[in-house]
Amino acid sequence: MTDPLSVFPIWVVAIDYALGVVMWTLIGRVAMNLFLPIDSDWFFMKAFVKTTDPVLRVFKPVTPGFLIEPLVPLFVAWFFFMVRFYLMPWLLGYSVMGMLSFPLEGDIAQAFYDTIYVKIFGK
Repeated sequence: MTDPLSVFPIWVVAIDYALGVVMWTLIGRVAMNLFLPIDSDWFFMKAFVKTTDPVLRVFKPVTPGFLIEPLVPLFVAWFFFMVRFYLMPWLLGYSVMGMLSFPLEGDIAQAFYDTIYVKIFGK
């Protein structure tokens, strides 16, 4: 796997990382909300709610009213995915980047491969 810094300028990687962290945090909030209420006293749920509520407030005007409340963060995460997958490559002049070519997810997949897969399978 190629290093994202050798392919993209540092500012592109930084923007993608920031958008990726927000996107995955919103998805994590939805996943945790399957098991815990929003007003849970558990530290991680409080942290996810506290960090994602400002993002949800910004997107409130474009969020459809018919969505049930637990799915709103997933809807907002979809916007971040669309920006990362379609808008950024288009603005940078790339035709298609493809799945798992995001710098954040690519680095995570490489770290997984380097630490876990190699230790298990020895390849």
